[in-house]
Amino acid sequence: MSKTTLGLIAAGSAAAGASITALIFSSRSSTPITTPASTIPAPAPLTSGFPAPQPVLTPVPQPLPSTTLPLAPVNPPGVLKYGLTPAISDTSITPSHLAAYNRMTRNPHWVAEHFTPQSLSLNNASRRNSVFYEDAAIPPMFRAKLSDYFRSGYDRGHQVPAADAKWSQDAMDSTFVLSNMCPQVGDGFNRDYWAHFEDFCRNLTKSYPSVRVVTGPLYLPKQYPDGKWRVSYEVIGNPPNVAVPTHFYKVIYGEESLHNPTCKVALGAFVLPNTEIPNSKSLRDFEVPLEAVERASGLIFADKLPIERRKKLCSDINCEIMVREFDRVKQQRTALNAGQIAPAQIAQESRRW
Repeated sequence: MSKTTLGLIAAGSAAAGASITALIFSSRSSTPITTPASTIPAPAPLTSGFPAPQPVLTPVPQPLPSTTLPLAPVNPPGVLKYGLTPAISDTSITPSHLAAYNRMTRNPHWVAEHFTPQSLSLNNASRRNSVFYEDAAIPPMFRAKLSDYFRSGYDRGHQVPAADAKWSQDAMDSTFVLSNMCPQVGDGFNRDYWAHFEDFCRNLTKSYPSVRVVTGPLYLPKQYPDGKWRVSYEVIGNPPNVAVPTHFYKVIYGEESLHNPTCKVALGAFVLPNTEIPNSKSLRDFEVPLEAVERASGLIFADKLPIERRKKLCSDINCEIMVREFDRVKQQRTALNAGQIAPAQIAQESRRW
């Protein structure tokens, strides 16, 4: 089985992996599609004094003059006089990120962030001073609400992490807006593998002086026992209106220079299922072609970046997450000594790790 086929298969999520194989892992043909030329044959050369047979040309019907067209008895655009607002992606610019919001799913379409070694070295903010809040720029009927997440069983999952915006309290606070959130599985994903992945992105500043990341949700189909493919996802809230993504993607741009507009850029694309993922899983298993994310998201990435300036991220650096299990064990032991958790709970957590 090819690497691209294996790309998103996480432990315990075989169906999700199969869906990705069918939906986004098929590569576009590299053979250009051409339009056939005219089928009218060219005249044959003259032979032995006999003229070559000439092709029979079929007359091409000409359109009737506009004066002879019948007057249309209907006027579909007439409905616009009553008002018909098309689907809107509410775009927002905050101190920490640029984003587009999906009113139907109550999740972001995408969020884009930028960080550098300097921005990450600053420590002028604390999560303890930040609170989750609703996005007042989104109309109330389309807005994700704090109550939608209450007892939902899902985390309010940052798409732009708070840890990427420690350079100011305002920047960190802006990451807590609900339009930057998606429902994410907590244990084993948002608080574990996904957090390690976010840390991997920050560590890229050791190799690149400028890093940009676009993150967003996906809603991918899976194959059912009857052989058909269907998109199925949970919806939370009261009334149920916030979609729970089946997967998440990150597209990473590692820029070799912060100021040179013609520098090379290392590109990497990853798709992870919204489910518990063992920390032993290789990040390379979730690497996908950039085209795969484009097919699944409907977005086009880096189309203005010339091919000669592109590099493959995972050919340039080691695409593996670093899991600090000893930190988790130390935290659990501290909680045990404080009487906050029972020894059996530590044993259970250790088996899960």
